[in-house]
Amino acid sequence: MVQYIIRRIIATIPVLFGILFVVFILIRLIPGDPCHAMLGEKATQEVCDRFIRAHGLDKPLLVQFGIYINDVIRGNFGDSFRYGIPITRLLIERLPATIELSLAALFVSILVGIPLGILASVKHNSWIDVLTMLWANIGVSMPVFWLGLMLAYVFAILLKGTPIWLPPSGRLTAGIDATPFYDIWGLQLTDGGWKTFLYFLSNLHILNAILSANWALLGDAIRHLILPALALGTIPLALIARMTRSSMLEVLGQDFIRTARSKGLPRRLVIFKHTFRNSLLPLVTVIGLSLGSLLSGAVLTETIFGLSGVGRTLYDAITARDYGIVQAFTVVIAVFFVLINLLVDISYAYLDPRIRLE
Repeated sequence: MVQYIIRRIIATIPVLFGILFVVFILIRLIPGDPCHAMLGEKATQEVCDRFIRAHGLDKPLLVQFGIYINDVIRGNFGDSFRYGIPITRLLIERLPATIELSLAALFVSILVGIPLGILASVKHNSWIDVLTMLWANIGVSMPVFWLGLMLAYVFAILLKGTPIWLPPSGRLTAGIDATPFYDIWGLQLTDGGWKTFLYFLSNLHILNAILSANWALLGDAIRHLILPALALGTIPLALIARMTRSSMLEVLGQDFIRTARSKGLPRRLVIFKHTFRNSLLPLVTVIGLSLGSLLSGAVLTETIFGLSGVGRTLYDAITARDYGIVQAFTVVIAVFFVLINLLVDISYAYLDPRIRLE
């Protein structure tokens, strides 16, 4: 297993290098001038020439790429054209919002989708099965931007003043105490990798609230996550429900299930221990791919609910020709995809003993 993991990690190096190269070239082929995109159409040619020289855009593409790779290996993604700050700082500030939103959406999808899929398979061809699959098809077809606006309209406007009112934007209520957990613990940290990492963790508000035992912060962070998580999680929820149903139906028709039933095993034991457990492989694959898609596809949700995450920042960077942000955020998303696929592959060996990773 260890050798397999090491080989997979080594094999990802050329994949990441290829992603870096393709993104680097494609972003520079987008029509438009980065100088005028950043400084406006009234920027003079002299100003643009200084801008281009300052950011090394006057060098050949391969030379620019070589300089960029050298900086990335050292952990330096450069500075943002638009914000004028290190891109690493932007990653630390914006990535936690997307991670928190994606995990919350995936949690909702699994919590609702798997029971619905199991129920539909057990009640195959009944009205329950028909309604569940009808709802799943509607969920897959429902535009995220429309659903997000409707949720915000219902829970933030129509239900305003009621106990189930939910905030329509932002991650926290203004004025809420969000002191980092390491300050509450009294840790004395100097500038460096550990402080940066702990600062990144503290920007995950739910984790920060748990580690600091700040239950007011925890409740407020969860309330702000409910609407965007429901909007973003609808499509993966429907996919998980459909995959659970189809996998369960396939296993329910196997000989060993009929044997288990003929032995008089309790219905619940047959469904959950024998059927559901043997249906997990395709389901785990869909969940892994859904998490990767959520991390990279939250642009509309973050825009509707006013969340400054990876998706919204990446969209703004593309429109502004901010090459550094696009490249850095794309690499981070690619790394997440690679890690998720690795975890999915490793989980196969534990879910099905017949699979051996070599």
